[in-house]
Amino acid sequence: MTGAAAREDDFLEHLFVASTHDYILIFTDKGRCYWLKVHEIPEAGRMAKGKSINNLISKAPEENISAFIGVKEFDDKHWVLMVTQQGMIKKVVLSDFSNPRKSGIVAMGLKKNDILKDVKLTDGTCDIVIGTHEGMAIRFHEKEARAMGRGASGVRGIRLAKKDKVVGLVTLKRKGTTILVATDKGYGKRSETEDYRVSHRGGKGIITVKTSDKNGLMVAIKEVVDTDDVVVVTTGGMIIRQHATDIRVAGRNTQGVRLIRLQEGDSVADVAAVVAEEEEEKQLGEEGGNQEKSGENGKRKR
Repeated sequence: MTGAAAREDDFLEHLFVASTHDYILIFTDKGRCYWLKVHEIPEAGRMAKGKSINNLISKAPEENISAFIGVKEFDDKHWVLMVTQQGMIKKVVLSDFSNPRKSGIVAMGLKKNDILKDVKLTDGTCDIVIGTHEGMAIRFHEKEARAMGRGASGVRGIRLAKKDKVVGLVTLKRKGTTILVATDKGYGKRSETEDYRVSHRGGKGIITVKTSDKNGLMVAIKEVVDTDDVVVVTTGGMIIRQHATDIRVAGRNTQGVRLIRLQEGDSVADVAAVVAEEEEEKQLGEEGGNQEKSGENGKRKR
C-alpha cells in the first residue's frame, strides 16, 4: 500500500519507531547532530506529506539526514556509535550530546569525500556488524572502538574493496536475534548471528549476501527477532509490512527470497524492523495499567 504521498523528486528513505517522550538526535551526512523532541514533530495521517524538516531544525541546505536515534536521557552509561560510508567507526559517550545548539554540533570529523552513514545507541557491551553495498560484512566487539571526542574522525571499522561502500551498522544486543539483509531489487533473507564469526576491527569481512544481476546490491542490514515485523520502503513511496518469520533463515552465501514486487524503475530504499502490532498493544496495555496503579497509589497517599 502507499505509505506516504511523495512530493515531486522526493522519496521515503528512513522509517523508525519512537515514543513522544523521547528526544531525537538527528545526524546528517556531514557529521553534524541536531536535537529535537518527538512531540514537537507534527502528527499526521498515513497519506499526509509531512512537514519539511528544515522547519524543525536549522540544518544547512547541503546537509542530508543520514540517521536518527531515540534518547530518553543523556547519561554516561550509553554510547553513540557512528560509521561512515568509507568504513570509519567512532564511539562517543552519550552525555557529550546533551546540550546541542540550534545550529547543530559536530558529531564526527569526516575525511575528504566521506559521509556519515549510520548511527546506533549502545551500552558498551555489544558486538558490531557492518554491512556493505557489495554484500560483505564484518563482526567485532565494540570495545575495539575506543571512546573519542566528538570532533575525532574515528578508526577503521572495515576495509572496503575499491568500489564498495558501507550501507549500515547493526549492534547485536538481543537474544534469539537474526540478521536481516535486503537488496535494491526487492530480495532479502535472515541469517543466524552464529554465521558471522567474531573477528577484529579493520578486516575485509565475509560474504553476508550473494549479490547478482537478479537480486541487486545490498541496501540495508538490520537486527530482527521472530516477534518483529519488517517494513520495506521503496524509492517510489510504496511500503509493505510483513512478519519477520515470513522471511526464511538462510546461509550467508545465498541470494535470499523476494520481499516485495517492484514496479519498473522502482527500488528498495530502506528496511525497518518494528515491534509487531500485538506486542505494541501489549506494551500500551502494560503502560496504561502502570499509570492506573500510580494514580491509585497517589490517591491513597493523599
